[in-house]
Amino acid sequence: MTKRFVSWNVNGIRAAIGKGFYDSVESLNPDVLCLQETKVQPGQVEVTLNGYHQYWNYAEKKGYSGTAVFTKEKPLSVKYGIGIDIHDKEGRVISLEFKDYWLVTVYTPNSKDGLLRLDYRMQWEDDFFNFIRDLEKTKPVIYCGDLNVAHEEIDLKNPSANRRNAGFTDEEREKISHVLSNGYIDTFRFFYPDMAQIYSWWSYRFHARENNAGWRIDYFIASDKLKPALRDAKIHNEIYGSDHCPVELIIEV
Repeated sequence: MTKRFVSWNVNGIRAAIGKGFYDSVESLNPDVLCLQETKVQPGQVEVTLNGYHQYWNYAEKKGYSGTAVFTKEKPLSVKYGIGIDIHDKEGRVISLEFKDYWLVTVYTPNSKDGLLRLDYRMQWEDDFFNFIRDLEKTKPVIYCGDLNVAHEEIDLKNPSANRRNAGFTDEEREKISHVLSNGYIDTFRFFYPDMAQIYSWWSYRFHARENNAGWRIDYFIASDKLKPALRDAKIHNEIYGSDHCPVELIIEV
C-alpha cells in the first residue's frame, strides 16, 4: 500500500487558510499531513479536512510555534512532546504510532539572530535524538518538519554568506550529520543526492522567492530499516501560502 506523507510549515494556520491552504491540501491529497508553526491556541481555529483525524500540540506562548497532524488512518497511539518540560512548553512535537512505524512531526527551535538560542538548540538536538532512539526500540521511525538547518552547502543559495548564521552554523550541521551517520536517511538526498537549487524556505525580504534565494530546511528523515519502503521524495516549491513550501515522502508499506 502506497502512503503519501506531507509536511508543511504554514507560518500561521489562520494566515495559510486565507492563502489557499485547502486547495493546496486537496491537490496534494496526503494520507498524513504534518504542520508546523501553527501559531494558535485551543479554540482559535477550526480546520475542516473531511476524512482526517486531527491532533494538535499548542505552545503555551500565544501566537508562537505549535504543531498539528491530520491523518486518514487512525493511529494506534499518540504522544505529545518528548517528555522534557523545558522543551514541551512550545508544542513542537507530535508522534503517531502506526502498525509498522512511528511518524513524528517536529518544529525544531531556531537558534535566533546572533545565535542567542544556539546553546538551547544544542540541548534540544540531543534530547530529541534520544527521544527518537527510544521510539526506534519499538518500531522504525520517520520524522518530518522544519528542522531549521541547511545540512550541506548545496542546501542553500548563499552558503558562504551564511556560514555563522542561524540554520547554517557548524554546530547545527554537525547535529544532523550525527543523526544521518547513526541509522537515519535524509530521504530527499537519498533520491536526489546532487539536485541543486531546490529549496523549501525563502525569506519574505529581498524578493527571495522570486530569485529562488532559498534554503532547504524542511525534511523527512527515515530509519535505515525503512529504506526498502522508500519510493520518492518531493519538494513542492510550486505551492505558495507560506514562506515554506510543503515537502513529501512516498513509501510502500
